[in-house]
Amino acid sequence: MSDPLAMAVFAGLVLMLAYVHVGYPVLMAMLARKFSRPLKPDNSGSPPTFSVLLCVHNEAARIEPRLQNLASLTWPGPVEFIVVCDGCTDQTSEVARKVSPLVKVLEQPTKSGKPAGLNAAASVATGDLLVFCDARQTFAQDAIQHLAAPFSDPEIGAVSGSLEIAGSEAGGGQGVDLYWKLEKKLREWEGQYNSVVGCTGAIYVLRRDLYLPLPADTLLDDVVLPMQAVMQGKRVLFNPAAQAFDPQTLDPEVESRRKLRTLAGNYQMLLRHPAWLLPGRCPIWWQVISHKYLRLAVPWMLGLLLVVTAILIHHPLFVAAFAGQVLCYALAVAGMLFPGIKHKALSIPAGFLLLQTANLRALFAWLASLKDPNRLWRQPPARRSPPPTP
Repeated sequence: MSDPLAMAVFAGLVLMLAYVHVGYPVLMAMLARKFSRPLKPDNSGSPPTFSVLLCVHNEAARIEPRLQNLASLTWPGPVEFIVVCDGCTDQTSEVARKVSPLVKVLEQPTKSGKPAGLNAAASVATGDLLVFCDARQTFAQDAIQHLAAPFSDPEIGAVSGSLEIAGSEAGGGQGVDLYWKLEKKLREWEGQYNSVVGCTGAIYVLRRDLYLPLPADTLLDDVVLPMQAVMQGKRVLFNPAAQAFDPQTLDPEVESRRKLRTLAGNYQMLLRHPAWLLPGRCPIWWQVISHKYLRLAVPWMLGLLLVVTAILIHHPLFVAAFAGQVLCYALAVAGMLFPGIKHKALSIPAGFLLLQTANLRALFAWLASLKDPNRLWRQPPARRSPPPTP
């Protein structure tokens, strides 16, 4: 590769990386501030009704407190709870039925996966609005009020809430925590300007008449369903005031696994929904590209950037560029190897590297999931505590 070509590639990579991580968020913040779209409420109709969809597998220990939490919320309209027991072999269905007469239980004899469970629940739901949630989290008392309020505007198709996760004690986890905070702010700006690219699966609401059945192997129902609403001419918002709380800390390993499934799902959507990337077909096509698909290319761009910089290292300027990249990677590795050190100089690079590692593995994870669709949903075995020292 000639020096002029290498320099052009270097400049292009730097600009693209800068756009993905800084340029797009800054641009979205500016657009949200200058061109924010106010809601146009129409309160002439009756209050909406709600159907809560909860697909679970062997959650006998958590289903009662979860349903009690949901039932205790302030609902601005009638509500029903639909629990799909997805191949449960414990007492989940019996426990759920005892909680409230408002609970409907659908039992699937074999484990079919969350998308199939949601399809089954949506097919019997009677509410105007479908509430999506999981068994592990709990909702704030006023969460549904905040989620439901924007639906007075007929242009709103879905509203996502905010998942509050306890910060990690590990250094690398603190870097991931910073990423999650920035991600939620970006979603808020997207919704203010136009529409969010997807929702938070643990807490969001969708109009029932916009629900389209999901393929059984869908990895990202919380992106596919909201995007289908966008493709039907509706907006999707993010409301940080509607909060769900996760008792699970933002552990780097757990977040890396979740991110791996999310990124693998992006490859799945790329093949199944190419129209989302087309101007004139999708109203937020450039947001989908910027928020979802350019991120898939980041680890590959970083690797190519390091190679190109090494090619140009005989130029003094690129000696510094190469040294800077090596230093950043060294700090990231140190942050991963020594999680007890919580200095930002280690935690931020470590968190970034953890996410990019998941990004790099995503393509191969998606290819593996073609043979086993449930592969990415399986939880790793719980770690065993070491025996006490005698």
